[in-house]
Amino acid sequence: MTSPPPPPIITANDLRLTLGDANSPVEILRGVDLIIPQGQTVALLGPSGSGKSSLMAVLSGLERATSGMLTVAGADFTGMDEDALAQARRGRIGIVLQAFHLLPTMTALDNVATPMELAGMDDARARATAELDAVGLAHRLTHYPAQLSGGEQQRVAIARATAPRPPLIFADEPTGNLDAATGEAIIELLFDRRAQSDATLIIITHDPALAERCERIITLGDGRIASDTTQT
Repeated sequence: MTSPPPPPIITANDLRLTLGDANSPVEILRGVDLIIPQGQTVALLGPSGSGKSSLMAVLSGLERATSGMLTVAGADFTGMDEDALAQARRGRIGIVLQAFHLLPTMTALDNVATPMELAGMDDARARATAELDAVGLAHRLTHYPAQLSGGEQQRVAIARATAPRPPLIFADEPTGNLDAATGEAIIELLFDRRAQSDATLIIITHDPALAERCERIITLGDGRIASDTTQT
């Protein structure tokens, strides 16, 4: 007797996001329906202004949807306020952004360990040390972001996102500030760290070659899903 498949990591129904005020509302997301199973790698494509980053922000709990239903990693995000969303992200979601977003006054080790310490993990520093070692930065633990190259800073950002072993990782143009060779190495590292914990990986990218590495390609247009293709 086969066991039932695991529940989806993301389920979104008629997800909408409207910004601006009542006199001049701007519809960003216009009714997105989406189911993503645990462990899948997904590329989000689409022209500028299509809603990619806004969709990622809503799915990751960085932005509240205006309406619709959303369940992420077993948590019902529907109707949560900002504080509740921040709490729900802990342990569930890792985020890697184009601009790294490291704290300049903290060492590489502190940048990775501090979020876990704030989440109450007892082994935060040991886990941070092990994750920085895994991304090739065991010799850079006490260095500050200004002392690291762009590629090294992004490795710290990846370690910060993956050290808590979240079931869901988002990456928004993670190689946008890097040269081609460094960017390729970062993508290899990101896929490798994802595979270590069978996490779901959702990448926003303009790079068709990177999209082809993913199991599924979702293209957005004008705040809606224009196409959704699973690679064979």
